[in-house]
Amino acid sequence: MEHETRPLSGLKVLDLSRLLPGPYASLVLADLGADVLKIEAPEGGDYLRWMPPLTGKVSWAFFALNAGKRSIAIDLKAPEGRDLVLRLAADADVLIEGFRPGVMDRLGLSYDALVAINPRLVYCAITGFGQTGPYRDAPGHDLDYLALAGVLGLGGPTDRPPQVLPIQVADIGGSLWALVAILAALQARHTTGRGRFLDVSMTDGATGFLTAALASHLGGNTKPPPRGADTLTGGQLCYGVYETADHKYLAVAPLEPKFWAAFCAKVGHPEWLKRQFDPSLRNELEALLKSKTRSEWEGVFHDSEACVEPVLAPDEVLSHPLHVARKLLTTSTDGLSRIRTPVRHVDAPPSGPAPGLGEHTREALIALGLTDAEVDALIARRIVKATPPTKATP
Repeated sequence: MEHETRPLSGLKVLDLSRLLPGPYASLVLADLGADVLKIEAPEGGDYLRWMPPLTGKVSWAFFALNAGKRSIAIDLKAPEGRDLVLRLAADADVLIEGFRPGVMDRLGLSYDALVAINPRLVYCAITGFGQTGPYRDAPGHDLDYLALAGVLGLGGPTDRPPQVLPIQVADIGGSLWALVAILAALQARHTTGRGRFLDVSMTDGATGFLTAALASHLGGNTKPPPRGADTLTGGQLCYGVYETADHKYLAVAPLEPKFWAAFCAKVGHPEWLKRQFDPSLRNELEALLKSKTRSEWEGVFHDSEACVEPVLAPDEVLSHPLHVARKLLTTSTDGLSRIRTPVRHVDAPPSGPAPGLGEHTREALIALGLTDAEVDALIARRIVKATPPTKATP
């Protein structure tokens, strides 16, 4: 399959974001065929470039989030740098940025300024708390967004503090909501001929994950159950995590009657069939599951409908048969591997490597109509930075 057959082939994306939320959104767009031009500061670029562990001189995390993109290094604070971005935006389909509200305005790159030269531009601003409201200008991180969204308050046992989640749910959630908004805006553009401004709040996005969790509270004005007491947060014995004899864990989730029946049959306790929601059964269940190793239980539940799976450690994930069969890993053209984005096209060719800082500066500016001499002058004045192509070291 040729690159041109990817669904977003020909789409031009300018990505001014850094770290995780914006770059993950543009990574999915790049995997789907979009030409993503990452606009970075000449000094240092995306902060994520320098966060260990490194592969060669580049962070593994940066590589994973920026494979297949191009990089242009421009000083946005310089008038000439701003003008270059305006020229790039004139021919772009999508612009993604993750600055606090007002920063792009001060740089002279507001939505109004950009849409004046390109009415078809879809402008996506990803922020912690949104473009409006009392938290508009506040700094924050994923933990803060989850706290205010109500997500953090749901996690952990009833008698312990809320537990820090192992992944950045609000950050990735913000990426996904941004993708939904961008693709919807591109579809609407077919009808209207115009782009639009997209206000994506990571806190709003995390709150959106509570649609089902808070449904009964909103509908009946009832108080939500305490942390760790709801059916899906540990309140029922048929939906929880249990330790095995080798101090590993099983995820046990036979919620529906037919799955609970399958579970009872597999563990040899058909008399438990009517005790699915009996709290007094929990101690017996814990003792039973701790009588065998995780591997032994995997053999018991193999090919069953009991909804029991091993809790994998991160270093076990890549070798698990499910992920091997699903081809979880993809390898870029420089030989480095990363986890594939879930929106995949199986026959798509490998992505390119993550770009060096300013690796595509000259190429992008020449495409704008600048001469080599003009690019050299901008480099000399430190308005832009251009570096030769580099490869990360596997």
